[in-house]
Amino acid sequence: LSLEKDLVEINAAIKSTKNKKLMSYLLLYGLINKSIPARMNEDLNAQEEAIKQTNEQIEASYVNLKVDFDLELKQKYDFLVSSFINLAKSQKIWDVTSAHYEDRAITRSSASTVVSRTGVRFGLKSIPEFKSDIKALYFQNANGADLYIYPSFIVMYSRSKEFAIIGLDEICLQQHAVRFTETQGVPADSKTIDMTWAKVNKDGSRDKRFTGNYQIPVVRYGEIKLRTVTGVNEEYEFSNYEATEAFANAFTEYQYMVSLLV
Repeated sequence: LSLEKDLVEINAAIKSTKNKKLMSYLLLYGLINKSIPARMNEDLNAQEEAIKQTNEQIEASYVNLKVDFDLELKQKYDFLVSSFINLAKSQKIWDVTSAHYEDRAITRSSASTVVSRTGVRFGLKSIPEFKSDIKALYFQNANGADLYIYPSFIVMYSRSKEFAIIGLDEICLQQHAVRFTETQGVPADSKTIDMTWAKVNKDGSRDKRFTGNYQIPVVRYGEIKLRTVTGVNEEYEFSNYEATEAFANAFTEYQYMVSLLV
């Protein structure tokens, strides 16, 4: 980033020098004193050389990532990417940032766990310092480093000086169906699997002591958990359960095939 900032400053200096040289002629200074444009030409040459060297340093600072697939592995990876793109199209994707137990006898709620979640984005994206024809599977993180899944490793990336690389074989991906009492509207790609009440008895029936007690849909979401022994602990929920299941299966198959090559 500092190299690119240097490049911007050098370009600005060149523009300024060229403008000064032009003005020196327009104001006749350059015609009267030939040394003025000559010194400016020297400045321009030095600045252009600086740009060349800065560009070379920027190019050298990138990580050039080249991946060689055999046919079968390439097919598995393409299927993984396809399933990820479909997953990323889920109407809602949440990063589960916390979850804690709640006493149902006190709250009279049907949910025993209160979940805090933040909407995030998934997609195909490249890390700025990486140059590759292959884009990573991008998992946005609501309260930490984002995840970039490449064909043989995962990068936890927040800034250019703050990232960690994890082997694909180190990650444990778990996928489950989740029953969620949805009070914020059911996404169009989710399925309502049950109905409950805002206030319930121990057996789940409507608590008639509360006036205006209303029904709430219980929906099925997909859940993906990502864990490593080194401390990665991420949990996501998706409105499209089928897409979640398909991606998890594709990831597991691809991860297994990669492990055979190690």
